Amino acid sequence: MQQLKNIGSVYCGTGAWNSLNAYLAEKHHSRAFILTDTNTRVHCLPKLLDALSFDKEPHILEISAGEQHKTIATCMKLWNELSRLNADRYSIIINLGGGVVTDLGGFVACTFKRGIDFLNIPTSLLAMVDASIGGKTGVDLGSLKNQVGVIREPSLVLLDVNFLDTLPSDHLRSGLAEMLKHGIIASEDYFDACINFEINTAETEDLIWESVLIKHKIVTEDPTEKGLRKLLNYGHTLGHAIESYFLDQQPNAPLLHGEAIAIGMILATYISSEQLGFPKESLEKISSGISKIYPKQSFSEEDITTICKLLIYDKKNSNGRINFVLLKDFDDHEINCEVPNSLILEAFSYYAALS
Repeated sequence: MQQLKNIGSVYCGTGAWNSLNAYLAEKHHSRAFILTDTNTRVHCLPKLLDALSFDKEPHILEISAGEQHKTIATCMKLWNELSRLNADRYSIIINLGGGVVTDLGGFVACTFKRGIDFLNIPTSLLAMVDASIGGKTGVDLGSLKNQVGVIREPSLVLLDVNFLDTLPSDHLRSGLAEMLKHGIIASEDYFDACINFEINTAETEDLIWESVLIKHKIVTEDPTEKGLRKLLNYGHTLGHAIESYFLDQQPNAPLLHGEAIAIGMILATYISSEQLGFPKESLEKISSGISKIYPKQSFSEEDITTICKLLIYDKKNSNGRINFVLLKDFDDHEINCEVPNSLILEAFSYYAALS
């Protein structure tokens, strides 16, 4: 890794583990709990235990891997386990995993004993650039994404790109979608860099860190998502609906978050071009670039109808109105946009026609 990078409570690069050890030594938590899933316990926990120093032996908590386990039922099991192990208000939960672990683990920490300390060590690209940053925690309600949760910043976030070596290629692509989103909403040059690079190269840490800086700037200006932070949901209105739809379908395999958001970004950019004049050449660049990375999905009229019905659950909605984030150009946004159903259908037709 390169030299230490730090902004706020987020640390990356050489010395990041030393910063975390210094934090733990200063706080002297009564008990430490490490939350893993079935994958990160095997592939990532040994590295963490080698790198960290604890006053007392930490307790290992484990959940099943996968979005389908990001539920209140899983939280109940963890709350009961924490209670059984005599966790108190001076305990800490260290979330070691991808977005499911950091979202759910943060929510468990925020609600147990009315709130205990927690920190995030993201092990997936998606969690490094998105889920572990910004303080959003929560769980799904059935197939509906992130319907229950709170916003509270973790005490510390540690990014170690070496964890990416444990990921399959589809999970790396999933995380890349959020980096591409940061480029679309903030910097065309950053989008171009992300669309053309191969993950796990010398550039990886710098590009991840630039993504963190983009998100951190937005979150700092609007921590509770009253305005500007909604920009981070670009492509997510339809993307989350698509993800929820696939989660609930059999025998269709669920889409990874980034795979669904990639489709959502193409749809949102087409809608932006028709409604706000987003440049057609930029639409083509975004659509062709994303289409080369992510597998194409097919949607029937019935699929699209069901997906559109799921839009009513989007968290940006107000007074029964579905609100979209749209763009006039790279880094030129408009929030709380109403979009007619006819234009949403046009966007799906545009996506279907992409080669």
